[in-house]
Amino acid sequence: MFITLLAQAAQPTPAGPNPLASFVPIILIFVIMYFLLFRPQMKRQKEQARLVAALKTGDRVITSSGIHGLISNVKDRTITLKIADNVKIEMDKSAVTNVIKSDA
Repeated sequence: MFITLLAQAAQPTPAGPNPLASFVPIILIFVIMYFLLFRPQMKRQKEQARLVAALKTGDRVITSSGIHGLISNVKDRTITLKIADNVKIEMDKSAVTNVIKSDA
């Protein structure tokens, strides 16, 4: 009886699945989310920052609220936008979403 107990105790237990293997799907999901969500958003933010940094007097722009106008003055954080004769508004630079290219 004592020998059978030793024989049973000496048998190695089967190894379970690798604990690291259970994290692979979670890691894969985060990698996919990075390339589908975060990276394109960072790319758009960099492009917007480049657009805002390149604003100059005389540019025709479209703002995030849909206002079309001509930049008449550029300050550190704001621009003065001429939208009609004798109508100028001061806006934050980050409100500019598009610079209209002239055909000339």
